[in-house]
Formats: sequence, C-alpha cells, structure tokens
Amino acid sequence: MKRDSRLSGVLHVLLHMADPTGPVTSDAMGRAMQTNPVVVRRTMAGLRDAGIVRSEKGHGGGWVIARELDKITLRDIYEALGAPTLLAMGNRTESPGCLVEQAVNRALGETFDEAEALLLARFGDVTLKQLAADIRGNHQHLDHVHAS
Repeated sequence: MKRDSRLSGVLHVLLHMADPTGPVTSDAMGRAMQTNPVVVRRTMAGLRDAGIVRSEKGHGGGWVIARELDKITLRDIYEALGAPTLLAMGNRTESPGCLVEQAVNRALGETFDEAEALLLARFGDVTLKQLAADIRGNHQHLDHVHAS
C-alpha cells in the first residue's frame, strides 16, 4: 500500500510559509512539493476551508497562513486533509464466518483503534509554532557547529 505523504508535504510547505516573506504561489509550492500546482490548489482549498490558510488575489498574491502558529495543530491539518488513513494494516476479511478470524479481528481492531486514538491525541498536542521553534533551534545549533 502506498503511503499517504500529504501531511508531511503540507507541513513542509506551511513551515516555509511561516517565515513571513509574503504570500506563496501554488506554482512555488508545487516546485517545493514536487507536484502539480493544481494538486497544491486542491490541497490548499481544504486548508482554506478549515481556516488554516487564505489566498490573496492579484499581483504579488498567493497563499498565507491565516491563524497564529500556536493555534494550528497537526490534528487541524490532518483533518483539513480529509483525515487520511493512519495505519496501513487491517483485517484480512471484515466479516469473517470463522470464529478464529473473528477473534483476531476483534483483537486487532481494538489495538488499531487505541493506536489511532493515541496518534490523533498527539497530533492535537503539536502546533506549527512548536515545529517552527524546533527548526529555529536546529538552525542555531547548525550555525554554532559550522562556526566552530
């Protein structure tokens, strides 16, 4: 099963946008994400509908972050992307007639549900502000290392 990397890609772009250099066009984001600008516009429309970004029209226009970074969680972004499947594993058969497979499905289903709930809770705890601070901290660390 192909992994859904949209969350990672959108976080990458949003964190670049967090540096206040002005609006970012879909073309520039497409190049950064190595995808078509149409895909970017479709993705950003979901983020716009969730109030995470807004578009500015006209010359010099593009996409900008619409809220403070500490008010945007990974869960907000995940949900704006349509809540893609978190775990690639699943049951062999959803409605088995075999009692053994029914027991397996129950055990796996409960475990998968617990893992997804934990992951979503953690997504709700992490903000773009925290990620941006982590980047700045690593950048300062790298500057210190290169200066030595």
